[in-house]
Amino acid sequence: MATTTTPRPTHNQPDPRDRRLGRERPVGGGELWLWLFMRISGLILMVLALGHLVIMHLLGTGAERINFGFVAVRWASPFWRTWDWMLLMLALVHGINGLRNITLDYVTRPGLRLAINMTSYVIGFTLMVLGTVIVVTFDPSKWPGAV
Repeated sequence: MATTTTPRPTHNQPDPRDRRLGRERPVGGGELWLWLFMRISGLILMVLALGHLVIMHLLGTGAERINFGFVAVRWASPFWRTWDWMLLMLALVHGINGLRNITLDYVTRPGLRLAINMTSYVIGFTLMVLGTVIVVTFDPSKWPGAV
């Protein structure tokens, strides 16, 4: 009586039945750097976002004081423009990379995965350009009567 067994993969080939295939902790290359970026950018985002929350909503009279004039005075300082720009850029890149990770985990069809990732990259890049243009070119003197 002959028994049949399924061939075992060699040490160089992963077992295709392994449900974790492609989802292991990164050990090197680009995935490791993106994994590290998510952790570091998350910490920086916490500082930037909590600082923004405290300064804009908790100090002084709270959110009632925020209007065009308040933003114009605040953005007269390169420090605050840089703070807000960094918050915007890190939040966008962090979010797009998170969406990429979710897509890698749950979308199994390569063509659909590529389409979703490329769409999110294009939307994210567009928002980064628009946000940068707004932060860099904001000039309250071009809005007569607003300040």
